[in-house]
Amino acid sequence: MDAALFTEFVRRGKFENERLEQREPNSYSWTVEHMRACLDAFDGTGPIVVLANREPIRHDRAADGRIVVRRSASGLVTALEPLIESCSGVWVAHGAGTADRVVVDWRDGLDVPPANPLYRLRRVWLNEREERGYYYGFANEGLWPLCHRTHVRPVFRSEDFDAYQNVNRRFAEAVHEEVESDSPLILVQDYHFALAPQAIRAHLPLSTIVAFWHIPWPHPRDYAVCPWGRELLEGLLGSTIVGFQTPGDCENFIETVEYSLDAHIDRGRNVIAYGDRRVTVHAYPVSVEWPNRLASQSPPVETCRAVVRRQLPPDVRLAVGVDRLDYTKGINEKFLAVERLLELHSEFRERFVFVQIAEPSRECLAAYQACRSQLAQTVDRVNLRFGTDRYRPLILLEAHHEPAEVYQFLRAADVCYVGSLHDGMNLVAKEFVAARDDNQGVLVLSRFTGAARELTDALLVSPFAIDDSAQVLARALDMTPEEQASRMRAMRAVVAEFNAYRWVVEMLTDAARLRANRDLRHYHEANWRADTLPAQS
Repeated sequence: MDAALFTEFVRRGKFENERLEQREPNSYSWTVEHMRACLDAFDGTGPIVVLANREPIRHDRAADGRIVVRRSASGLVTALEPLIESCSGVWVAHGAGTADRVVVDWRDGLDVPPANPLYRLRRVWLNEREERGYYYGFANEGLWPLCHRTHVRPVFRSEDFDAYQNVNRRFAEAVHEEVESDSPLILVQDYHFALAPQAIRAHLPLSTIVAFWHIPWPHPRDYAVCPWGRELLEGLLGSTIVGFQTPGDCENFIETVEYSLDAHIDRGRNVIAYGDRRVTVHAYPVSVEWPNRLASQSPPVETCRAVVRRQLPPDVRLAVGVDRLDYTKGINEKFLAVERLLELHSEFRERFVFVQIAEPSRECLAAYQACRSQLAQTVDRVNLRFGTDRYRPLILLEAHHEPAEVYQFLRAADVCYVGSLHDGMNLVAKEFVAARDDNQGVLVLSRFTGAARELTDALLVSPFAIDDSAQVLARALDMTPEEQASRMRAMRAVVAEFNAYRWVVEMLTDAARLRANRDLRHYHEANWRADTLPAQS
């Protein structure tokens, strides 16, 4: 890597303490070229490996027997796929599609895309019992509610943790099979794989491992209810770097380690020394690609508006929400805010529609079934109260939508409403901003998202304050085009500067620096031993 460029990365790579309101008007924009240059620092380590539960594409068998390809709408995929494409890397994930096994090679992988391969997708197979214990059980009935302040009680079962341990071990073995050197760079993603860093290091002790925790990290008092909290922490501390969305999450993690383990904490440098390992803890706010391919490939805004609104009454004002159907996303609270808006502002009756895209998620779990039932009841009640034969104020679309379809909705909307009760980041907010190259549209954004720290020109709300949220919606719908443009330009400047490439470059820069320091330390130790050992006769 060019020394001057590396120095620039280091100089620009520590931004979590910057005051965003003091940014320069001409923002520096990170590009795919910067990311590729930074990858040169890992020359000789083989392809970068991403370990994630979610696969970027899945293959399913349609009703007529055809195999259809579905792209993931996951924010994790949105953020990481540009990296893995740029370096011809490997993505290791759970093969969950009904036709996933049909299309893989003898090594359980395939090239993506097949016609013009950019990276390799390696699939790991789970049986029904493993998926129930590892994914639905420990990860999503245990860790997910533990880490989100949404008043859903976490459930911990010993058989679920056993499955979680076994699956983490199997994925670590798959990573080992895919690497091409003994010192690879491996990016471990999210709460599904807290034990994987330690398991990977057992196979590859010289590897550089960056574990990124996409969801919030709980307060130490809340974390203490997990019966296997110590094991999870020791698993994560097999990493070189543990990354989080916000400095607050970093602080909670460090305090949890301090409370739970006999570790030495260097708070000045956010370094944890545990056993023979030194682990750096750092905030890396995740973002979206910029320039944004989906936005540039979308039809013009007016075409998107015509397509999306063809089933709606003419001249209706449109707000959209895009979420997984999850109790943390505050979808019901958004519906209640719409109901209150129509109560308080009769001028919006029959002139305002809220369309909520809700991708089905974890449907076998009781908390998600209850959430879905509650949403259906609220939609029926509000539509019966304020709807007519030709008008429904609430439209709930429970289905998977391809990313291109989602961007059509984002470009067509007058308002995008992100109402998460607690969220690590929420990339929908940034995707809406990236989609609006017309500099129009208003973002209504929950204060309890990581995105609210950066997108300060959004209209911020507490999703629990229904009356206040309704009034903010009214303000959004009445906002002048000039104010919309001013706010959107400011937010687009933030997303352009703090984009997915920068997220990756900051992590890679820190990883390269720590790897270089480790190699230099080993070099000096080897020389010291050579100088002090007696000469052989």
